[in-house]
Amino acid sequence: MPVPVPQQRSAPAAETSHGDLTLLVIEDDPAGTTITVPELSAAAGTRVRIRTARNLTEAARLLTDDVDCILLDLALPLTGGGSGPATPTAEAGTSGTGTGTGTGTGAGTADSGSPPEPVSDRAGELAALTHVLGIAPLHAVLALTAQDDTELAAEAVRVGAQDYLFRGELDARVLSRAIRYAVERKRADIAQHQLTESRLRAQENARLERGLLPTPLLDGSGLSFAARYRPGRSRALLGGDFYDVVRTPDGTVHAMIGDVCGHGPDEAALGVELRIAWRALTLAGLCGDELLSTLQQVLEHERQSEEIFATLCTVDIAPDGRRAGLCLAGHPAPLLARHGLPARLLPYQDGGPALGLLPRARWPRRQVELGGAWSLMMYTDGLIEGRVGTGGSERLGQDGMVAMVNNRLEQGLAGEELLEAAVAEVRELNGGELTDDVAVLLLGRDPERIRRWGGSAPRSHPASSVTGRPLGVQRPPL
Repeated sequence: MPVPVPQQRSAPAAETSHGDLTLLVIEDDPAGTTITVPELSAAAGTRVRIRTARNLTEAARLLTDDVDCILLDLALPLTGGGSGPATPTAEAGTSGTGTGTGTGTGAGTADSGSPPEPVSDRAGELAALTHVLGIAPLHAVLALTAQDDTELAAEAVRVGAQDYLFRGELDARVLSRAIRYAVERKRADIAQHQLTESRLRAQENARLERGLLPTPLLDGSGLSFAARYRPGRSRALLGGDFYDVVRTPDGTVHAMIGDVCGHGPDEAALGVELRIAWRALTLAGLCGDELLSTLQQVLEHERQSEEIFATLCTVDIAPDGRRAGLCLAGHPAPLLARHGLPARLLPYQDGGPALGLLPRARWPRRQVELGGAWSLMMYTDGLIEGRVGTGGSERLGQDGMVAMVNNRLEQGLAGEELLEAAVAEVRELNGGELTDDVAVLLLGRDPERIRRWGGSAPRSHPASSVTGRPLGVQRPPL
């Protein structure tokens, strides 16, 4: 049956403005009645362009991107009806600035995707609506029904319509306001849906990144472990820095820390690949130059461009915990603090180039004496490249970092507290957050603690992927 809207003069398409709305009316009109929308208050100045379809097949043809709202007669049969051309364009103004309708309930759905199938005994009466929602998931929909069928009208809104209208109470003012309300509500629904999807995607990415952070394998080593990790990218959990610690069956503890040049997601992914490759190669028995040469092959095959390189520092600590082998690939040397002595940098003169720079490079392995009780701090350059001084013209550097750590040691800080204080002080000296990734790990050995635990230490735990705070980590002796 035709929609009882007062007729109004038609307007040429050239007269329409950017604020115009296009309404697609879907109703079974055997008489071919022309539907127009009256001109209301000239103050609003909004015109409504009308398209009409007498069945769902014709509606699908007329449903283009410029359609803002669909007015669907719920009495429309799912099949049948004519397929005549659309009616001429009409225009109308709007009255007032209200956003609600005169008769609707305003209980739309927040999902802009395909609507759910109606679950009720009136599913057959809503078949046309379900079909329209399926072919027009991004369009606002108004349901038109008989005045005495409020239950069907409410069910239509529950299924996915933005609002409903009654034929007997339909006038130009109500229809105009309903169209604008439905369009704005649909836009809000779509925005909310996109926001929800974005949040879910961010949560999924966070879970993925947490899963890619290392879980140190130190059971039975007698060594303590603590770490801090702060990516430079905003809202990220992973950066181009990476680290790992594992204990092989022969009792040797292998530790590694590295830095892929750059700060984007590609660099973060490459860092994860190198870390996993390092762990696999280490557990397979490779060490020193042989391991680094193989890692360089992995880097060369996986990097996005030939300009990408990675620095690396590896340490393999003997089962007795008193000696270690050190390999440097363009990476800053670790910091060693023996019990009762100031911290100092380990030798770095015999280091090799960063991975990915020279095709046939070699990385000598230097033997280092650790002693009985010690702490070894490995770090990336993000910790030493922060600005210091008035105006931030100078960088902290390795000497500044050694002095800062020794000051904290004199204050009695150790382990987790030492790392927390060091990272916090570097940020404070920099005058805010560091732009580069920062990774720091601290290994320690305390013979007294080992004896108390009967030759072994409590199980070590990885650092939290959100705060960088180690969970349940025992402190080193310093």
